[in-house]
Amino acid sequence: MISAPHSADLASVKTWFERLSQHVRAVDYEGARPLFADDMIAFGTFENFITGRERVEQAQWRNVWGVTSGFTYRADDIRAIVSADRLTAIGMAVFDSTGYHPDGTPYRRPGRTTAAFSRRAVGDDWTADHTHMSLFRDVPSVSFGAGGKSTKN
Repeated sequence: MISAPHSADLASVKTWFERLSQHVRAVDYEGARPLFADDMIAFGTFENFITGRERVEQAQWRNVWGVTSGFTYRADDIRAIVSADRLTAIGMAVFDSTGYHPDGTPYRRPGRTTAAFSRRAVGDDWTADHTHMSLFRDVPSVSFGAGGKSTKN
């Protein structure tokens, strides 16, 4: 049976998701980098496995963040499973955002994220070693930005 996480651990997982959403909304790639391990592995929209934070930024972040808006995790829809030593965690969260059709008209773009976290000591900030973000069913996978221009064709 999965034990409920320590309240401080769940709070810090929620903080990680809030920080990420702030960087996504601001299209702040540099500011988001410390949230992720240099050697992270991600599942992406445009590639299966992406290894390395720099590659994830190029293949994923730069193709999505600038052509969507309003990216926000639902604070009440964040869960965590934390290891007994409290140094490893899995975070799961539901997000909302706005995508744009080729003509620039907006559509709802909800989805979910699973992240595997680690840290050196209890109380340290979490660092994501793995992320998997996916959109809910029937949500278009490509957004074209408010002006109708996608970074990924």
